[in-house]
Amino acid sequence: MKYIILLSLLTTLTFAKEATIQQLFNVQTIKVQESSHAASLKSFGFVKVDDSRVYDVAPRFNGFVEILYADKLYKKVNKGEALAKVYSPEVLKAKDEYANSVRYSKNKGMIHSSMTKLQLLNIPKNEINAKLKNRDFTIIASPASGYVFKKSLNNNSAFNAKQILFEIVNLDNVWLEVKIHQNQLPLLLSIDTFTLTSPSSSKSYTAKNSGIYPELDAKEESFTLRLEVNNPNAELKPGMYMKVSMRQKEATYLTLPTTAVIRKNGVFYAFAVGEYEGEYEPLQIEVEILNPDTYIVKSGLSAGDEVVNNALFMMDSDAQVNGLY
Repeated sequence: MKYIILLSLLTTLTFAKEATIQQLFNVQTIKVQESSHAASLKSFGFVKVDDSRVYDVAPRFNGFVEILYADKLYKKVNKGEALAKVYSPEVLKAKDEYANSVRYSKNKGMIHSSMTKLQLLNIPKNEINAKLKNRDFTIIASPASGYVFKKSLNNNSAFNAKQILFEIVNLDNVWLEVKIHQNQLPLLLSIDTFTLTSPSSSKSYTAKNSGIYPELDAKEESFTLRLEVNNPNAELKPGMYMKVSMRQKEATYLTLPTTAVIRKNGVFYAFAVGEYEGEYEPLQIEVEILNPDTYIVKSGLSAGDEVVNNALFMMDSDAQVNGLY
């Protein structure tokens, strides 16, 4: 239903002062526009070790440390690098059995059996085939490149089978655990760009969404989002604090400023410009918040439609007087 602002009507309004009359006859309007926008979220997180890049070094035999090479925590090591030189009577006996089967037996089954025993003890192939004079000691090597995060050996230590002697952590890829409030989950589904910055560096990093942990932190009413970050130079260290900017792909929307929309009884309205000057029509529309200053128009208006802006409280009062909505 349409209505026309008439001078006679103004006398019925409780705020028919000179300034108000001037505003009513100088109604500002704005057109529904198409705008490109990419919604974003900001949060923070802490760098964590990637669990899949943690390696325990646990021998399958008893022994004694002859030389400890990985003698300091957080020492950087390469894959295959010696962590310790050890003596193990069990390994030495298995080496002797293999050497004797190769030297004196032509039974391939016996040779294969003695070789398998050494392999099951996790003895490197080059050590199995070493010359007799080099068989007394065994090298415990690093299974991956990384850093020694834990060690349970000292010089001249003894150890048992199954005992974890070292923990090697590879930092080429790390996790960032980010707190996400539960009402942000719908928006997170459309986020595809994650940018990380640290207060200690001007460099930024990109990350990949690795999923949300299936457990709510009841105290903080938040979920934990895991991001994967490529970290080839180990610049990001476990425990570091990072700022996270999350951004979705840019999309095009129909938009109106929040000043052009009224919410009444849970319903949103805009005042469309009518065919004649001074004629306006309250239209029920469906909107969604884009940012604190802008609504996305989901239905009720089209691009180019002209509506009232910056005087909605007067339009609201006049419409109520006339029972238009």
